[in-house]
Amino acid sequence: MNPLRIFISSVQKELSAERIALKDYLQGDALLRRFFEVFLFEDIPAADQRADACYLDEVKNCDIYIGILANEYGYEDDEGLSPTHREFNLASELEKYRLIYIKGNDDTARNPKMQALISEVGSALIRRRINSCEELIAAVYASLIKVLEERELIRFAPFDATFCRNATLDDLDNDKIIRFLGLARRGRSFPLPEDTEPLEVLTHLNLLDNDRPTHAAILLFGKQPQRFLITSEVRCAHFHGTEMVKPIPSYQVYKGTVFDLVDQAKDFVLSKIDLWTGTRAESTQVPTKYEIPQEVVAEAIVNAVAHRDYTSNASVQVMLFKDRLEIWNPGILPPTLTLEKLRGPHASVPANPLLAEPMYLTKYIERMGTGIRDMIDRCRKAGLPEPEIKLESGIWITTIRRNQSKAQSKAQSKAQSKAQSRTKLEDILRHLKKEDLSAKQLSLALGFQSKTGAFKRALQELLEKKLIEYTIPNKPNSRLQKYRLTEKGKEYLESKD
Repeated sequence: MNPLRIFISSVQKELSAERIALKDYLQGDALLRRFFEVFLFEDIPAADQRADACYLDEVKNCDIYIGILANEYGYEDDEGLSPTHREFNLASELEKYRLIYIKGNDDTARNPKMQALISEVGSALIRRRINSCEELIAAVYASLIKVLEERELIRFAPFDATFCRNATLDDLDNDKIIRFLGLARRGRSFPLPEDTEPLEVLTHLNLLDNDRPTHAAILLFGKQPQRFLITSEVRCAHFHGTEMVKPIPSYQVYKGTVFDLVDQAKDFVLSKIDLWTGTRAESTQVPTKYEIPQEVVAEAIVNAVAHRDYTSNASVQVMLFKDRLEIWNPGILPPTLTLEKLRGPHASVPANPLLAEPMYLTKYIERMGTGIRDMIDRCRKAGLPEPEIKLESGIWITTIRRNQSKAQSKAQSKAQSKAQSRTKLEDILRHLKKEDLSAKQLSLALGFQSKTGAFKRALQELLEKKLIEYTIPNKPNSRLQKYRLTEKGKEYLESKD
C-alpha cells in the first residue's frame, strides 16, 4: 500500500524546532515510517510557484493534517488570514483527519487572531496542549497508532501502548499518579492542575486503551507491576573481584514501578562505590564526590529501564565489579542509529515513548537524545574512561570503568595504616621493656598529650595478645595500675629486633 501522507502545518519560526523534531521522529521510528510519509515546506526545492498555493496543494494531497499553534499568527494575506488559518480551513472543508496541538498554557500572551483560531479549532474538534518537543512527539505517536488501528493497518499497538491483559484501573495506585502530577508540574510545567483526577491524567498521557490500563500505565503507576510483567524487575549484584562468580557477596532483586526501580538500583550502586567527603573550609555544606559521578550511574540505569524491550524474558541487570560497573538490558538499536551515532548529536528515538514521556516530565530523563553524550562528558571530567556500549545477542551492555588509581591508593593507605599500627605497638613494647609504666606515662613517652582512642585500642590489643599484662591484675582500674612486658612480649620484641 502507499504510505499515508502527513502534512505538518505552521511556518512560524517559533515552532521550527518542534516541526523538525517531529518529522525526524516519524521518519526514524521503525513502525511509523512503514505507514507514513511527512511533508515539511522546508523540504521543497525552489520552484516558480506561490508559497501559499503550494501549502494548499499539499493539504489537498495529504491524508492527515497536523496543526501546531503557538503565540504568533503569521503573515496575513489580502483577506487577513494567515497560511496556517487557511490550511486548517481547507483541511476541515475537505474532511481531512485533523490533529491539532497548542503549545503553552497562557492564551493571554497570544496574538488576538491566534486566540480566535484556537477558539475556532476548539469548537470543531478535540485539541491537545503541549509544552515541549517530547510531549508533542508522544502525543502524535499515540494518535497515529490509533489511526493505524482504526484503519486496520496494524492489529496490535506497540507494547507500551497496548492494554495490559487482566489488569484493571483498580490495579493502579492513585497516590502514585497524584505524586507524579506534583513532580511533573514542578519539573516541566505540566499543564494539568494538581487537583486533576487520576483518570484525566491517564487520559492526557495516552495511558488508557478503551478505559483499560496500558502496559506503560502499569509500569508507571501500578500497585504491583511485576504481577503482570514479571521480568520488569531489576537485579543488582556486587562482586568483590572482576569476574561473575559465586557466591555473590551482595545480591538484590528490586520490584515496583519504573521510578522505584531506578531509585533502588541507583542507591544500590552508590552505596557500594567510594565516596569522597571534604570539609566546610569554603562552605557550610560539606562537599562530596562519588568515584563514578552519580549522574552517570543514574543515566545508565534510567536508559536501561526506560528503553528496554519489555517483551523479552530477560531482566535488567546491574553488576558492580572491582574495576567496573556493568548494566545489561534487553533491546535492539533503532534502524536510524548506529553505536557511533549514539556518541554524537542524534534524534531521540525512545523504544517506549509513552513510558519515556512521564519519566521526562519528572526529570528522570533530563534531555532526551543527549544522555550518552552527557555520560561521556561527566566521565571525562571525573578522570574516567569513556563508557563502553555494545550490543550482543539482543542485550545492551553499558560498561563504566572505575578509577583504579583511587582503588590502589586506598589499598596502599590501608597497608600504610596497618604498618603504622604495628610500629606503635612495638614502640609500646620497647618502652615497657625498660620499666613498668602507667597508661599516662606510656602516652607521654609516645608523644601524646592525652590518652587517645587509638592509644587505648593499642593497649587493649596488646593485652588480648598477652604481650603485656597488668601489674595489679585483680584491680584493672586501680590508680596505681601499670603495665609490664610478658615473656611472650619479650620473645616478640626479640624477633623484631
